[in-house]
Amino acid sequence: MANSDERQPATGDRLVSFVLPVYDEEGSLEELHAQISRVMQGLDLSYEMVFVDDGSRDRSFEILSALHARDRRVRVVRLRRNFGKAAAYSAGFEHARGDVVVTMDTDLQDDPAEIPLFLQKIDEGYDLVIGWKHEGKGAPGKRIPSKIFNRVVHLFTGIPLHDFNCPFKAYRREVLAEIQLYGDLHRYIPVLASARGFSLAEVKIRNLPRRAGHSKFGVERYLRGMLDLLTISFITRFAKRPMHLLGAGGFLSCAIGLGTVAFFVVAHALYKVGVLLDPDWNIHERPALSLGILLVLVGVQFLSLGLLGELLIARYGSGANDRGYSVRQILDD
Repeated sequence: MANSDERQPATGDRLVSFVLPVYDEEGSLEELHAQISRVMQGLDLSYEMVFVDDGSRDRSFEILSALHARDRRVRVVRLRRNFGKAAAYSAGFEHARGDVVVTMDTDLQDDPAEIPLFLQKIDEGYDLVIGWKHEGKGAPGKRIPSKIFNRVVHLFTGIPLHDFNCPFKAYRREVLAEIQLYGDLHRYIPVLASARGFSLAEVKIRNLPRRAGHSKFGVERYLRGMLDLLTISFITRFAKRPMHLLGAGGFLSCAIGLGTVAFFVVAHALYKVGVLLDPDWNIHERPALSLGILLVLVGVQFLSLGLLGELLIARYGSGANDRGYSVRQILDD
């Protein structure tokens, strides 16, 4: 947390942007717009809503177009197809103009009345504020996998959060300028931000029952999340130094392989000079010798890959130019 004399300007002096990914949520968009507007007008803050239509197949875009027509604070980014939530976030972040950005789901399970809790933490000096849905998490079939997932992420990353995947978050603009999302890495925004040195805070919120539509996610998202955890661990620890990971594996493999080969070479030499008197000794019939040679070759491959990774980073850096989405249409002023 920043010291009081180092805090940035209060939220009221800045524009607050809401980035709201939409995928087949026609039944909740009008009510969500009304609730956010009511809360922000009560706080007397400048704000905008950036809805990202991620390839909706229902009337979502039609409803968003009508909202934009009557409220110029509503902006709409329409993607050509369903690219996924991370791409929708990236598109929204790119087009948001606020110094503070708030993300929420558009299914009304996040309560806009709790927006002041997030803005208060931002004003206290935190860079990223994450919601913790400590009540109303639903049936055990959803609650238990969620707890296991968050516990595993905590053990892997060391970040003491209870709900990494909560979509209700508030960010300072500079956080979004330094993280890149693709695939399903939106679940690990707190991990990416923490790796860059940004301060995190957590606020307790409710998880409201869904009023319309249906959930787009199943248990399989936790499996994808665990695979992405391996990716995020590599990105945050070794993206700038791949030799530290690949080189360690290469040295270990080479050491075991060379030790095995050396053992058999010495044993064969002792057999030749008569020190080793085993009549069944035959170095060519020892599978472990082949394993040792294989380990040496694998170790050399790991070291070579590590060197190539270092050369690529030195030449091109670790960024990527592909945004991961294609915009069909933008409704703006």
